[in-house]
Parts: sequence; structure tokens; C-alpha cells
Amino acid sequence: MNGTEKGGLTVSDGTKFVVMDGKLVDFGTEVHDLAWSPDGKHAAFIDGSGSLVVSAPDGTARTTVAKNPGGQVWTHPTWQVNPVQGQGMVPARSNLLFAAETNGVLRLMRVKSSAVEGAPQPISLGNESGPDSKPLPQTGNLWPDGGGDQGVAVYANRNTGEVFVRDDFIRQTGYALGKGSEPALSSDGDDIVFVRSVDGHAHLFATKRMDGGAHDLTPKATTDYAAPVFSRDEKTVAARTAQGIVTLPADGSAAPTLVSEYTGTPAYRG
Repeated sequence: MNGTEKGGLTVSDGTKFVVMDGKLVDFGTEVHDLAWSPDGKHAAFIDGSGSLVVSAPDGTARTTVAKNPGGQVWTHPTWQVNPVQGQGMVPARSNLLFAAETNGVLRLMRVKSSAVEGAPQPISLGNESGPDSKPLPQTGNLWPDGGGDQGVAVYANRNTGEVFVRDDFIRQTGYALGKGSEPALSSDGDDIVFVRSVDGHAHLFATKRMDGGAHDLTPKATTDYAAPVFSRDEKTVAARTAQGIVTLPADGSAAPTLVSEYTGTPAYRG
């Protein structure tokens, strides 16, 4: 497992050590839910104090992008990075999205990745796409994941048990994909993998963002899969199991293969 070169798979488990290139790298602080910037030059994670931190790939040069004020639980940061779009209608941006839970209420938050102890703001989720649109749920949202060059993101809603897509290009709209949790978006923003319960086990499902119709990548599952993530070339999916980290082809053409006995959260470095 190679975590030091472009595209490498890494694993964080809430300790100060991150598995990279088959070795334990000491980040000097607890690392929860590590996520790599698209270019692989920066790591974003929640540290031991519950704050949002950005660092160099080896954990040095740490910056507290947003300091947890206390009484909140922050989880699963993800990068939202895109160039200027729509002939300047949408400016270039580099943000971090994450979920914040306060007194049992979950909201999606956003802060600039370059901020120093910045003030995260709640994300307005607008309305569903389509002629019969209705307001999207503003609370209960968690597990955001960004991809593509137009600010698209996916997330789950704990209250409805659904996976949602957020279109952040020109209109702040979105739509539900169906039942599921822990979604991940491919680097080009076109493919989505998520977790859905089937016959007592958590399976991995995949779908196209614009096509709908999910298919089961793990139809013969005898274990539970969690925290799926696409490789940067979008050909492979990694996921966590009780036995460790597995990988499988993104099209489901082969069964999952155990690649690491570490049981943390997988992430691919860009």
C-alpha cells in the first residue's frame, strides 16, 4: 500500500499515526477522518481537540483552519476545490466542508481551507431540483464528500436515511439518490459509492450522479463495509471492514481483496 506517492492509499484511525506506504507516520496529534486535497499536497483532518486542521502530507506545518468552540462534534472534512467556472459566474475556491453536531443536531458547515481559526458557516441547501421541488432537509446532514471541478458534493441525512447530491455550481439545489449512508464522490464528480443495508449486512452500492439506478458491488457480502472511497483514477474503491481495509474494482467486476489489517478510515492521496 503506497501512501507517499500520488494516488496512494492511506489509513487514519484516530491516533496520531497515519498508515502511509505501509509505515506509520507520526502526525504529532490525533488524526480523525483524514482527507487529502485534490493535488495531494495537503491533509485535512479533525485533531484531538476536535478542531479542523490542515497540514503538510507528513503532519508538519499544521494550521488550525477552524477552532472547535466546545460543545460540538466535528466529523468528516472534505475538500471543495474548483477553478473559475461559467465565464466568471462562479469564482475559484478552495473550501473545506464538514459536519458539526451540537446538542444532537447535525448541520453541514463550510470554511475556506486557507483560513486561520476561521469561522465556519452553515451551508444553505436550498431546494430539490425539478418542477415539484421542495425544501431539502437543513439538519441531520453528515458525511459530506466533494469532487469534480464544479463544486458538487454528496452527503447523507441521518433522519431520512438517504444519500443526497448537492449542486453548488450556479444554483444551490440538490436531490435524493435513495436510501443509503456514507457516500463518496469520484474525482470527476460523476460516480458515487455508498453503503446500504441488505439482508443484515452493510453492502457497497455504486451509481452515476446523473443517471440513478444503483448496483450492488458486494452482492455476496458476509461482512459489513464502511467508509468507502474512490481512488484518484476512479478505477478502485477502498472500504473498511472489521478485518481491515479492502479494495475492489469500482465496477464491481471482482470481489474485495484485503490489503491492510489496519481498521481505520481509508483515503486516497491525490
